[in-house]
Amino acid sequence: MSQLFTPIKLGPVVLPNRIVIAPMCQYSAVDGKATEWHTIHLGQLAFSGSGLLIVEATAVEPEGRISPGDLGLWNDETEQALATTVQAVKKYSAMPLGIQLAHAGRKASMPVPWQPGPAVTPENGGWQPVAPSAIPFDKHSAQPKALTQERIASIIASFAHSAKRADKLGFDVIEIHAAHGYLLHEFLSPISNHREDEYGGSLENRMRLTLEVFSAIRKVLPENKAVGVRISASDWVENGWDLQQSLTLCHKLKELGCDYIHVSSGGLSAQQHIPLSPNYQVPFARKIKAEVGMPTIAVGLITEPEQAEAIIATGEADMVALARGILYNPHWPWHAAAALGAQVSVPKQYWRSQPHRVKGLFTED
Repeated sequence: MSQLFTPIKLGPVVLPNRIVIAPMCQYSAVDGKATEWHTIHLGQLAFSGSGLLIVEATAVEPEGRISPGDLGLWNDETEQALATTVQAVKKYSAMPLGIQLAHAGRKASMPVPWQPGPAVTPENGGWQPVAPSAIPFDKHSAQPKALTQERIASIIASFAHSAKRADKLGFDVIEIHAAHGYLLHEFLSPISNHREDEYGGSLENRMRLTLEVFSAIRKVLPENKAVGVRISASDWVENGWDLQQSLTLCHKLKELGCDYIHVSSGGLSAQQHIPLSPNYQVPFARKIKAEVGMPTIAVGLITEPEQAEAIIATGEADMVALARGILYNPHWPWHAAAALGAQVSVPKQYWRSQPHRVKGLFTED
């Protein structure tokens, strides 16, 4: 029996299998509002048979967007636009939905990736980025403004308000983005956090914002919603954020009631050196799962069904997340189920595509 296709509980939420669609920015929103692109994009992924679909990094305030094209959830207009997409997806798919709430910090106000260039200036539709300290990401980024404690408090409140809106929209899972060099990760790492107040210096202080954001979100959500955190387990830079500090953070999050950890890495520094290869981030997930005992999602160059099955079957992680691989092949779970002798939920309209050699592959959504 395939372990990849067995159910799993994330707190109160039951997933039908261990395949997660990772949040992937589409840079296709208008003033933070979801568009028809999001309905089409998420709609096709909702037919994939995955266990969970997590909507892309969604800014909790306008200044928290990576680019002017980023999705947001900070007012009634952005909520209503996303409601249109969520309602369409839920009408035709029973797949659990998650949303990743984020603030880009010093990596904000950048152009969309297919039009690379320097930071977008306020004169051209950009804005002033903020960060724990006034240290830019790289030479192409704008000089960020160090956050006051008053602004930190307002950002924590923004995360909580966006979580309440996500709950109202019907999302089952809320994921807090504390990875890839964005604001919460910037506070965690000593490379980007040079503060001398209660949010900087010691590990306890650098973890403070992430823990406060988690607590604020957990407080405003009902018990039937799951809350997890995505982290970069390592900066891949000497004297930066690393696995040992990640373990301490995960223990603290578990004490607060965190339902899962989504384990990625990197993104904080242009000086990073990442040894890319299949499963290159899985050892981080394995260590966190073993030492913290919290459900973990492994991600990064997981491309083959047998590879994903081995990660789950050997206990290295509890779930695997796909990103670019499922953009390339939106029906990856169908093919994985066929290869592993499992079943996958598919809309009836697609049942006639089932190959004759794999009878019983599809079940009703």
